[in-house]
Amino acid sequence: MPDYVWNLMVLMVAFVIGSIIKQVILKAGSYYKNEDGFSFIKSALRYASKPLSLLLPLFVFNLMIPLLNLNRVLINIINKSVEIAFIIVFAYFLINIINIIQDFILHSYSLQKDDNLRERRILTQLQFIRKFFVAFIILLTIAAVLFSFEGMRKIGAGLLTGVGIGGIIIGFAAQKSLGNLLAGFQIAFTQPIRIDDVLVVENEWGKVEEITLTYVVLHIWDHRRLILPINYFIEKPFQNWTRTSSDILGTVFIYTDYNIPLDTLREEFIRLLNQTKLWDKKVQVIQVTDAKEQTIEIRALMSASNSSKAFDLRCYIRENLIDFIRKNFPDSLPKLRASFSAETLATKIKEA
Repeated sequence: MPDYVWNLMVLMVAFVIGSIIKQVILKAGSYYKNEDGFSFIKSALRYASKPLSLLLPLFVFNLMIPLLNLNRVLINIINKSVEIAFIIVFAYFLINIINIIQDFILHSYSLQKDDNLRERRILTQLQFIRKFFVAFIILLTIAAVLFSFEGMRKIGAGLLTGVGIGGIIIGFAAQKSLGNLLAGFQIAFTQPIRIDDVLVVENEWGKVEEITLTYVVLHIWDHRRLILPINYFIEKPFQNWTRTSSDILGTVFIYTDYNIPLDTLREEFIRLLNQTKLWDKKVQVIQVTDAKEQTIEIRALMSASNSSKAFDLRCYIRENLIDFIRKNFPDSLPKLRASFSAETLATKIKEA
């Protein structure tokens, strides 16, 4: 039998065996994929099926390489190619193992409930640690592929010889990147911000959508995205409205005339709060907080379970209190007064 025919048969057998193994994995994955709800096996098969469908056929092909009738040069090229492919596919497999762990934790801790402080703390750490390990695996994979070549190992040894000067140069060049990375570790474990925190940064209101190794993505209320370097949250001040809990106080300021009946206004304020689900029934206060030349300042203070509800509640109270005053006490709306004596008034009429 000619060598090329034999080699082709060996490759076909390796391909068939690898395809059978791949189909078995995919079939198992499709069986568990139809299950309702979360399943660890379902998640494992979903993430691990792709790297295993590459790894197992590659393993079968590697076992059959000695059966090929090729010269030593081609055998060495194939062995080196398979070695590199093994490194890359195994790294892909490790990354998917991390995804399986993340999927399990995400199922255990949901952000959907109102008081989700503990969940946001854990998910913030999880997201940062996952990104760090994925980057670390990719870096090790690149290093392993490069150092599998003899020439690259010699270059690496030469670099280690000059590591003193080279380290100083690299340190200066990567100073900001390393600073961001260290800031990321600090944020992940001290947590001045967390995933889904409500922040006011650069005069913008939004929620923390993503925390990476080097930057933070803030989802602004109008669906814009504000991208900030991660060390911004270490070096500069910002407002965190959900640092210790998600509930928050909202205020509404209304300016009226001095003759407003405060007790009636207070009763209407309480009635409005009791008929809306936006109020969490914890805080409800209405007070005169300032008195000016023409008006008094009335502050309505109320509480809500989160900042989004607090904003809607403030708008609801402001609109309805203004409407209530306009309909029932129009004379209590702000007005400008002028006082004249009878003599002054007569003089003004004559001049006119």
